[in-house]
Amino acid sequence: MHTQTLAPHESMELHEALNFKTLCLAKSKLMQGIVFDQELKNLMQKDVVQSIQAIADLQAIYARAPFQAPLLQNRPTPILN
Repeated sequence: MHTQTLAPHESMELHEALNFKTLCLAKSKLMQGIVFDQELKNLMQKDVVQSIQAIADLQAIYARAPFQAPLLQNRPTPILN
């Protein structure tokens, strides 16, 4: 059976959407610490929960991308000087 894969441009657009949603999640999570209004804090928490679900959904679709980054067996030595 042939499994459907994404076209390269679809994979890149999905990658951009995943990055954007991840940044939105981080911002909402960080801003909760400096918000004092409970109603706004609850709204931001709802956004965090929905963002986590959206990221999981996007990652499931991203698994169908026609390419994957190779996993390095040995990590490069960091330059310290």
